[in-house]
Amino acid sequence: MAIHGGCLCGGVRYEIRAALSQPIACHCSQCAKTSGNYAAMASCRSADLDLIAAETLTWFQSSELVRRGFCARCGGNVFWKMEPGEETYVTAGTLEQPTGLRLAEHIFVASKADFYEITDGLPQKPEW
Repeated sequence: MAIHGGCLCGGVRYEIRAALSQPIACHCSQCAKTSGNYAAMASCRSADLDLIAAETLTWFQSSELVRRGFCARCGGNVFWKMEPGEETYVTAGTLEQPTGLRLAEHIFVASKADFYEITDGLPQKPEW
């Protein structure tokens, strides 16, 4: 069974042909700047991810080893990929519902913003 998702305007649409990992919540400053808060992302093997529509997909090199995929039209934060690497993370909010997924843990909590607390009882890591 394929998993589908995409950005707000539909310029980026994808299909995943295998299971996704349970999502993680990343509280790093880069995720906060691209999403407005922390980012919840689930990973899949890059080989299992097909782009159905990519006319507005653009990639931003956010650090030496990391690229982030966005929609150039609506600004949707869609993908996160480490290079080299065999996994692509998709932002959980871009997945079609129901996902059947449950948040697994929080990462980079040492750099989280000061305007909220994490109170869900899930594991918290200061970094990755």
